Formats: sequence, C-alpha cells, structure tokens
Amino acid sequence: SYWPWRSQGCRRPLPLVAAGAGSGLSAVMEPAAALQILVAVALAALGLLVFIAHATAIKMPNLVHGEKEKYFLNVNSARKELFPSIHDPSTKELSVIVPSYNEEQRLPLMMDEALEYLEQRLKKDSSFSYEVIVVDDGSKDKTTEVGLTYSKKYGADTVRVLTLTQNRGKGGAIKMGVLSSRGRFILMADADGATKFADIEKVEAALKSLQSGPDDMAISCGSRAHLEKETIAKRSYFRTVLMYGFHFLVWFLCVRGVKDTQCGFKLLTREAARRTFSTLHVDRWAFDVELLYIAQCLKIPITEVAVEWTEIEGSKLVPFWSWLQMGKDLLFIRLRYLTGAWNLEKPKKVN
Repeated sequence: SYWPWRSQGCRRPLPLVAAGAGSGLSAVMEPAAALQILVAVALAALGLLVFIAHATAIKMPNLVHGEKEKYFLNVNSARKELFPSIHDPSTKELSVIVPSYNEEQRLPLMMDEALEYLEQRLKKDSSFSYEVIVVDDGSKDKTTEVGLTYSKKYGADTVRVLTLTQNRGKGGAIKMGVLSSRGRFILMADADGATKFADIEKVEAALKSLQSGPDDMAISCGSRAHLEKETIAKRSYFRTVLMYGFHFLVWFLCVRGVKDTQCGFKLLTREAARRTFSTLHVDRWAFDVELLYIAQCLKIPITEVAVEWTEIEGSKLVPFWSWLQMGKDLLFIRLRYLTGAWNLEKPKKVN
C-alpha cells in the first residue's frame, strides 16, 4: 500500500474525529484500522472472484464437431467427405485456416491474394503442397457460398469449407479448422486480409530460426508492434487507454515476452498446434492469449516478427464491450489454471 506521508517523511496524521459529536464522544478512525478494512474487503472480493472463476469453469475444452461439421462438400463431385484429424500424420506442407463470420464482402480479396501467392509458390517448388480451410463461424450471409466458389475453382483437395452450425467465436472457429487440418505447418490468417499474405515468408524464416522444442514444437507470431506509434496517432484517447490497459493485463496475468499477442497471423508446427489447440478453452477474442499462455507453460519456443498490416473496415470488434470481455477472460484464464479448474493434460483424439 502507498501512504503519502511515509514517502514525504511526514509524521502520521492525527486520528480523524467526527464533527458534531455533542455528547463529547468522538468517533475515531485510525488509518491502520481503515487499511485493515480495505484489505479485508479486497481479500473478500478476490476470494469471491476466485470462487466464481473456478465454479463456472467448464473443465474440458470443447473439441467436438457437430455431426454436420465432420464433413466438407466436394463441389465438383457433389459429395460430402469426412474431414481428417490433427492427430493423423500430415499430408500437406501447409494448412491455412481462415476464420470467417459474415465475411462475404471481405473474404474474396483475402482469398485472391492468398491463393495467387500459394499457386505461384507451387509452380516454383513442386514439392510444396497446401490447403486452405475457410471456417464459416455460423454466418448469416453467404460466406459459405463464397468459400465454395474457390473450392470449385481450385478443387476440394486445395480449398475446403468447414461450416459451423452455430457461432463459436474466432478462437472456436480457428480451433475447429486446426483440428481438421492436414498441414505440417499451420497458419492462422484473418479473412479481412489485413496482413500481407506474402509475409508468410517472414514468419516461416523466423520459425525455422527457432530451436524447436520437445516433439518439434514451435510458434512464430506476426507482429504489429512496430506500427504502434502510428496507430496511436489515429486512435481516440479512450481507445488508446483501453489498448494499454489490455497490454498490461496480458503482461501481468498471462504472457510475457510477446509484444503483440492479438495479431491474427501466426504459424505453428503441427505438433505445437495439436498440443495447444487441444487444450484451448477460450473461444472468443482472448483465445490468442490462452494459446500463448499454454505454449509458454509447455515451454514451446515462441518468436515474433514484424509484418505488413493495414486496417480494413468492417471489423467485428466492438471497442469497449470486446475489450471488457477480453479483460474478464484474461483474469479467468489465470485464475482457472492457478486453481486447477483447467489443466494441461495431453490431448486425446476426439471424434
């Protein structure tokens, strides 16, 4: 605690005397007593918060696909085929997971850029192989139909659409896509195309520079931290305060050493993806923080590299309420792992 008179070398102030005590009795409140009351209230509030976090925790992460979510449509054969599992051996070099919620307008630009790059790379290197999985997170527009046009053009072996029957949140959508992927390396990429897709070469180089941890696990994070000053200049004071508050909570409660936990451009080895996403509980915006928290607990090497990023209109993030939700999630992530409500069990295959 901080008492001004201590730092200034002052004597402890006199006890506070209630005014208007006509009976001659004085109501005296010693500072030490006031401090004890404040500490007791704070401890009671913390205890209640810990109890709520533990009591409301769902112990096991939601890894189950709905019956319809186990299949993708092969447009060219008009047949439904079963998705593979992250627990199966890889059969592609790269999987690109694109979480999409009501993205029929923005998705085509991202897909055109990504597929043009990937096809050019395939022509230069015949040993390279890839897949793109568009995860429709319960959209109300034609996101699935847009994804299927690319599946028809490039083939279902290259572009697949996983349509979730209900909205799970960005983290939940990516998790379902990762669990259905075939890549030796798995890239998360936002549907708005805010990150230049060719910057995958930067995150790949950074990943290869890491000394892979146990079982060939490593994570490379795209970062917008180098753009922070420019971003602050364009933001309102209120949003800047929210941003710094969020960064502090991330650092204080969960993840240290990563400047930008929220960039949607991350590359993982298959084993790192399997271990982290199979344990991931948070399905909304703060899932990145839990993902990296799990990785650090498992001692998975993490690196961060600057990427080219442009803010695209149409963000689903509602500044105040989304940051409030993320703040609550950060606190609960820490408390639930601390109290044992969540743990880091080795993942098992789930149908």
